[in-house]
Amino acid sequence: MSLEDTNSIDYSNIPIEYVEYTDESMLPGIHSLVSKDLSEPYSIFTYRYFLHNWPKLCICVYSLDESSNRSEMIGTIVCKAEMERDCYRGYIAMLAVNKNYRKRGIGTELIAMGIERMDKAGCDEITLETEEINKGALNLYIRLGFVKEEKLGRYYLNGGDAFRLKLWIDRSKLKFES
Repeated sequence: MSLEDTNSIDYSNIPIEYVEYTDESMLPGIHSLVSKDLSEPYSIFTYRYFLHNWPKLCICVYSLDESSNRSEMIGTIVCKAEMERDCYRGYIAMLAVNKNYRKRGIGTELIAMGIERMDKAGCDEITLETEEINKGALNLYIRLGFVKEEKLGRYYLNGGDAFRLKLWIDRSKLKFES
């Protein structure tokens, strides 16, 4: 397929499916997406640390072909949840969406699903870091209720600054089934 062919594809109508991480066969797709989008090079051991310890907090998105078979991994969120100091804290380690599929709400949905799962796991708050220059990500997280907690100078290997963002889970709004 030539570059001209990929430019003529209408990605907005391609069906997608959200899938919980199941096994190591999904790791190459996650690695490929994250390494294209994020500025930090992660070792295979970093991925495995998150995926093996918190598989239910990793969600992947696939495009579907004409027969509704999974075609290509186009998005992922990788999170963790553990006790840290004085609270049970959730953490969004990685979020990536293939650039051809952006502006479809996939990133928003992945974050919402991650927050919901970390909430159900009992997290009191959720944190993450994102590059100061990544205005799209900053705006997305702020729109979803995260606040800038701290600026981290020269946080990334490329020398870039970051913001630590935090979302507090409001236990007063928990839904109870009758």
